[in-house]
Amino acid sequence: MKTNLLPHLQTFLVVARLKNFSAAARELGVTPAAVSQSVRQLEEQLRVVLFTRTTRSMALTDAGRRLLEGAGPGLGQALASLQVVSDRPGEAAGRLKLTVPEMAVPYVITPVLPAFRARHPQVEVEVVVENRFVDIVAEGYDAGVRLHEALERDMVQVRLTGAFRFVVVAAPEYLARHGTPQKPEDLLRHDCFTLRIPLNGPLYAWELERGKRNWRVPVRGSVVTNHRELTQALVEQGLGLAYAFEPAVKEALRTGRLVRVLEEYAPSVPGLFLYFPSRAQRSGPLRLFIEVAMELAAKTM
Repeated sequence: MKTNLLPHLQTFLVVARLKNFSAAARELGVTPAAVSQSVRQLEEQLRVVLFTRTTRSMALTDAGRRLLEGAGPGLGQALASLQVVSDRPGEAAGRLKLTVPEMAVPYVITPVLPAFRARHPQVEVEVVVENRFVDIVAEGYDAGVRLHEALERDMVQVRLTGAFRFVVVAAPEYLARHGTPQKPEDLLRHDCFTLRIPLNGPLYAWELERGKRNWRVPVRGSVVTNHRELTQALVEQGLGLAYAFEPAVKEALRTGRLVRVLEEYAPSVPGLFLYFPSRAQRSGPLRLFIEVAMELAAKTM
């Protein structure tokens, strides 16, 4: 191959991450035509088609996905190494992209980012808040945050929080009108706020446990939403029951706006974890973020 593929490969990775030629051009500081030409030259050199394109959308082909999964982490590590070499002593720079579920933001991101930014002001941090399972390699993330049970076994895991519970909660006014559930099956007769995981998937069945027995209750209700704050606001107004991340409703429980229901069935989970593909692929900014996150976690757990 006569043409140097590295610049074209870097352009391809940006387009694959953003899934848009114009957005990639803005990030790279070039024209969309230049981005399109670079990708086309890469396809010609490799003799494969990397993207399927229509007037409205674009997606990676199988060849494109294989290239992204194989070259993305390695090129990211190489570019991060070049950045480290060019930095002044003691100064870290680069880019860190994280995918984080909404529930984790107040307990992982909000406490960590100020301390991280104070120490490493040259590192650009992008936090994408999304309540879905993300393929961090294919979608160009450095790392993500998830509950422990949702992690793939081949991922490196770093604990960020202690264990906590999920609890069923309601406003006292709702329970006064409709009664208090005494066993998991009773939830089927109540108005329960539900959500879909993923967003176009089936309704989530509430998970409860007691001793060695587990329940998955297919609750139903008049409102379906994945927005935690909206759910809590409506539950506090007495419109139904909710399945909540206990730390998130701590204040409402303390003040009596909400009360726990079926508390003896509340499941406990190990906590929230940062995850990424392997230690060999860990970038400099990610390593520094982990250091700060672990320091803060040690003070709170």
